Amino acid sequence: MHENSEITLNRDVEAIQIPAGTTITLPKGMTVVITQSLGGSYTVASPSGLSRITEANADALGLAAAGDQQVATFTDADLDPAKQEKAAWDKLKTCFDPEIPVNIVDLGLVYDCQVTPGEAPGRGSKINVQMTLTAPGCGMGPSIAADAEGKLRTIPGVAEAEVALVWDPPWNQHMITEAGKMKLGIL
Repeated sequence: MHENSEITLNRDVEAIQIPAGTTITLPKGMTVVITQSLGGSYTVASPSGLSRITEANADALGLAAAGDQQVATFTDADLDPAKQEKAAWDKLKTCFDPEIPVNIVDLGLVYDCQVTPGEAPGRGSKINVQMTLTAPGCGMGPSIAADAEGKLRTIPGVAEAEVALVWDPPWNQHMITEAGKMKLGIL
């Protein structure tokens, strides 16, 4: 919808540099081109290279802002590990490799997602994810992991999120879901 659109940033905006995964600030007035708009985030090309801007910062692109995605308070119902695990898988399905239009779950990159309740009453849970990449030399890992961690932290009742890259078992095309294969045209 917004892909290949040239836009001038209307304010300074925090972005995740691709593939490094480091946080940078793109300055107001910089011209960027949206190269991909998937999962609520925007991959943009600029003189600084490729970066990912989150949905919460869409207003810097002149697009509808998602509002504050950080949840300051939560109820006991938000601390249900089963509810949080489902929410985590749903959030992971909004994460994309900037080069592949299939989410990381349907690509078969996510191996494990565990929710650990907070140690003290009212303390948020921690989500640990183990994922891989399509190839060990893929430079997108830090960027994808940073995107996933940020989205997992927006789940009500979650205080921490950690995404670890693992290489065992090695990824192969048989790990792609049917939905992913259909999207890639390899069914």
